[in-house]
Formats: sequence, C-alpha cells, structure tokens
Amino acid sequence: MQLIDSNIIVYSYLPEYNYLRLLFVADTVFVSAISRVEVLGYHKITSDEELYFTSIFELIPIISPSQEIFDLAIKNRKKYNLSLWDSIIAATAQINKLSICTRNLQDFERVEGLTTLNPIS
Repeated sequence: MQLIDSNIIVYSYLPEYNYLRLLFVADTVFVSAISRVEVLGYHKITSDEELYFTSIFELIPIISPSQEIFDLAIKNRKKYNLSLWDSIIAATAQINKLSICTRNLQDFERVEGLTTLNPIS
C-alpha cells in the first residue's frame, strides 16, 4: 500500500511519464490532502493541468491529516529537519502504514521506519 507524493502526480501529466497513471488505478494507493493543496494550489497551474489533476484527486482516496498525524509531523519536522509539507506527508504514511511513492527519495529516506519507492528510473 502506497501514499503517492505530489511530484508523482505532477510528473504523470507529462507525456514521457504517462506510465505513472497506472499507479492511480490500483486499490492500494492513497494521497495526502497536503498533496492536493500542493498540486492544485500551484500559482501557475493551467486550466488543462487543473482539470487533469482534479480528476486524479477524484480517483485516489485522500487521507486528511488527523491530530495524530499532526503530532507525528511535529516530531518528524524537529528530528529530520523536513519541510512542513514533507513532515505531514511522512507522518501520514507512517500512521497509515504506507510506503511513499516519490521521486524525491532524499526527502524521506532519512525518516526511520519509512519505506520509499521511486517509480521513475
């Protein structure tokens, strides 16, 4: 079971990475509400991109941060010097026992007990 990181969703829009779209139809994938904010909140998003990304977020189950996720995100942010967004995404994966599917392995590999996967080689 995997938590799809924002960058994988963004890359999937590009023709050379369209194979990533296969990840989104699996029953074992989820996305953080934080990724939804990151992707759809980008200030230079085009209307075509917004339509595509909105359809992705309608397809993949979204996990909203709970108090437990926020509490662990605080610990992660302090211990691993993660960005605010990455600390919440990492905590979401940890609490829900998910691996993180991301291209930015270095953002998450240092988090103890967190499994990462880069589908882009």
